[in-house]
Parts: sequence; C-alpha cells; structure tokens
Amino acid sequence: MKAIYLTGFMGAGKTTVGELLAEKLNLPVLDSDQQIVKKLNMTIKEIFDQHGESFFRDAETEMLKELPTEDVIITTGGGIVIKDENRALMKENGQIILLHADIDIIYDRVHSDTNRPLASKKTKDELHALYHSRVAFYQDCSFTVDTSNKEIEEIVNEIISRLK
Repeated sequence: MKAIYLTGFMGAGKTTVGELLAEKLNLPVLDSDQQIVKKLNMTIKEIFDQHGESFFRDAETEMLKELPTEDVIITTGGGIVIKDENRALMKENGQIILLHADIDIIYDRVHSDTNRPLASKKTKDELHALYHSRVAFYQDCSFTVDTSNKEIEEIVNEIISRLK
C-alpha cells in the first residue's frame, strides 16, 4: 500500500488519529515534525526561533524525500502543504487525507500550546487568517474528514472505509 499522509491545520487531530489508524491498519506511523526534531536535535520552537520558518519549510521538504513511501502512515505539520513541491511529493507517493476541524475548536485546542510557535501567541482572528491563507492548499487532497465533533474511533473508521 502506498503511504497515507494525514494533513490539516494544527489541532485538527493528525497525531492522535495517525496513531490509532496505524494501530488498526497494523502499519508504522511517522510524524514528519518529530523526524525533523530528531534529525536536527532541536525542538520545533528552537528551529523557528534560531533559523526561521523558511528554514523549517525546507527541512520539511527534505524529510518528505527521506521518509518511506510504502506501508506507512505519515502525520505532517500543518504548514507542509504550503509548498507545491511537498504536495506533489505526497500525491506522487500516496494518498493525502485532510483532517478538518472548525476554527473555534482548533483555537481551543492550540492557543495555549507553547510547542506551536505559529499559534501560541495568536488571537482567534489571527489564527483564522493563518488558516484561510492555507485553505486552498489543504483542498489538494484525496479526501477530507471532519474531526470537529467526532470521537477518534469514529474518525479512524471513516478513514478506513474511505480508503477501501
């Protein structure tokens, strides 16, 4: 099976859904952000603070090229889709599943998370603007699953049924 890429805005549930999906499909799950952290031996916040967002986006592209493309679930950072090259790599190597959640729910999930450098200091309006700057890129996917008011099990079962 080709890779399954979970994309979506921060707080949409990519990591949590990816872990249960991997368990149910008996596949490994790799988190692109965690792979970058491991490779650079820095937190995401440290990478952003010391090198900036552009450096991080380039690291994401390099990591996508290094990750396996068969029999794996890859959870991605929320901004990975803004680079055309990243979307093309994911489309070529697997299926892109967009996890979508209502922006108010996302705000509640992420606004106080200091490990999210692009969210922790933003107002709801600023987070909304960031989301809308990416929404067109998110639409470039195989299919979308709304995670707003669903249990993780329900989301994973929907993904599995739609993959068949």
